[in-house]
Amino acid sequence: MDLNKYLEKAEVLVEALPYIQRFNRKIIVVKYGGSAMLDESLMNHVIEDVVLLKLCGFKPVIVHGGGKEISRWMKKAGVEPKFYNGLRITDADTLEIAEMVLGKVNSDLVTLAQNLGVRAVGISGKDGRLMAAEQAKPDGKDIGYVGIVKHVDTKIIYDLLDDDFLPIIYPIGIGEDGQSFNINGDYAAEAIAEALKADKLAFLTDTSGVYEDINDEDSFVSELYTDEAKEMIEEGIITGGMIPKVQNCLKAIEGGVNRVHILDGRIPHCLLLEIFTDRGCGTAIMNPEETRYYNQ
Repeated sequence: MDLNKYLEKAEVLVEALPYIQRFNRKIIVVKYGGSAMLDESLMNHVIEDVVLLKLCGFKPVIVHGGGKEISRWMKKAGVEPKFYNGLRITDADTLEIAEMVLGKVNSDLVTLAQNLGVRAVGISGKDGRLMAAEQAKPDGKDIGYVGIVKHVDTKIIYDLLDDDFLPIIYPIGIGEDGQSFNINGDYAAEAIAEALKADKLAFLTDTSGVYEDINDEDSFVSELYTDEAKEMIEEGIITGGMIPKVQNCLKAIEGGVNRVHILDGRIPHCLLLEIFTDRGCGTAIMNPEETRYYNQ
C-alpha cells in the first residue's frame, strides 16, 4: 500500500481545517458563468465544489449567467447577438430566448446539485420579486429590456438558507409594472452579495486573475487590498476587460462584502483550491480590515 498517497490527502484535509472553522455558517455567493458553463465536466466540478462547501458548513448561494448559451440559441433562431459596452442589446425576442435558456440552465444546475445529495431550489430574480429592477440606459442609450438591480429581497434567500436549501438564482429581474429585464450576471451577483453582506463573493471567469505584468506569469497577484487595486487601475497596470471586473469587486466590498475572488472557472475545483488551500489559485480583493492569507 502506498501510504504516502494517503498521507498527502490527510495533509490537504488538515490544511483546509482552519478555513472550514473560519467560514463555518458564513454566506458565500458564487457567480457561475463563462466557458466553464459549456463544459459538462467543469460544470460537474463547480457544483461538486459548491456542494462540498455547503456540507462543510458554508451557506453558498449560486448566481449564474448563460451568455454564451443565449448567443448560441439566438444564432439558431437566426438572430445575431449585439452588445453595447459588454451588455447584451435585448429586444422582446432576445428577452424571450434569454429567459428560456437561463431557465433551462437553472434546472440543469438544480438537478446536478440534488444528485449530489443536497436540496436545491432554482429561482429567477422575478420570483417573489427577488430582484426589483429598472431599465438600464448606459450613456443614455436605450438598449432594450436590460435592467439594473434596484433592490434585493434578502428574506427570500435567507428563508431558503435557514431551511437548508441551496439557492440557485438566474438574473432576470422585474420592474414595477411587471416587465421582465435581462440583468448582467456579474451585476446581479454583486447586488445579491452586497444585500446579504456575504463574507465572500467568488466570480468564476475566463481569466486567472490580476497580474502586475500580463506578459509575466510570475507577476500574478494573489491578494489585493482595495486601495492597491484602485492604484493599479489608475497606474494602467489593470487594463482592458479586467477593469470592469475589478471595479465590480470594489463595489461589492464597499457594500459590505469582506472578500471578492476572481477565479478561472476553467480550472477544475478552482473554488476549493482558492478557499481551502494556503496558496489559492485566483486573485482575492479585500477590505483594509481583512488579514492577508497568501502573501504574508
